Amino acid sequence: MYSQITSNKRKTWVLVSIFSVFATALVWLLLLQFSVPPEEGILIATAVAVIYSTASYYFSDRAVLSSNRAKPLAKRDNPELYRLVENLSITAGIPTPKIYVINDPSPNAFATGRDPHHATVTFTTGILSLLNKQELEGVAAHEISHIKNFDIRVMTIVVGLVGLVILVSEILLRVNFLRNSRSKEARQMMIFFMLFGFLLAILSPLIAQVIKLAVSRSREYLADANGALLTRYPQGLAEALRKMRDHASPLKHANDATAHLFISDPFGGKKKKTPFMHKLFMTHPPIDDRIAKLTGMNK
Repeated sequence: MYSQITSNKRKTWVLVSIFSVFATALVWLLLLQFSVPPEEGILIATAVAVIYSTASYYFSDRAVLSSNRAKPLAKRDNPELYRLVENLSITAGIPTPKIYVINDPSPNAFATGRDPHHATVTFTTGILSLLNKQELEGVAAHEISHIKNFDIRVMTIVVGLVGLVILVSEILLRVNFLRNSRSKEARQMMIFFMLFGFLLAILSPLIAQVIKLAVSRSREYLADANGALLTRYPQGLAEALRKMRDHASPLKHANDATAHLFISDPFGGKKKKTPFMHKLFMTHPPIDDRIAKLTGMNK
């Protein structure tokens, strides 16, 4: 457990560094298209990347909650849920996270924040009405495990940085790269940057998706296992996942940027068999596989 936490902290900074360099390159290429000198462009691009990365570290969780229309839940409105989350937090040895609710019939949940001291766990109204106490405890334990393992830091920062990469790549695809070229040498240089920028802009969303997968799938299996250890009842989470699968429906405000944070696919796919190519780009491991692994823990 502790080695996983240390690994997640290390991967966070590696991930931020890689994304920052990548974002700097994209912003620099974009500035070149507006006739900004290369030397000034690299300084501006670096400053933009550093500022954006810092903002992602401190504020991405708020953006996630806002984009999903999550509202804070007062303890008096659901004292039983508060006690459940509080007891699991004490067992896990972390501060009790703030609780938010999304008014949506789709059964789902997620955790976000930069560390256990600045964490939130969010439930949809659909999951609160669908699950019994043991099943809801399994879901809450899964999210508490994400918080304790520092998964939330990695997964939340990815939201902000992926957003920047995709935004800049989209702008690059729409810029007229040759509009400011005058001399033959400048035209040749701009052609090079046009081709490089176009290739980078095309590949950026794919690279961003691959990185999201790298920080998502394995962490879901780990959080399932750690959550089951917290409750000492793997079947609770297994039954919760089964109900979420059988009652799956898209969240009203589901989006690609935050999809990897949820405990199950927020787009509500119900297919029993998933095509191989689609599996490669899923942000969540197949829910049936997760159920099988949890059920196997009882044997």
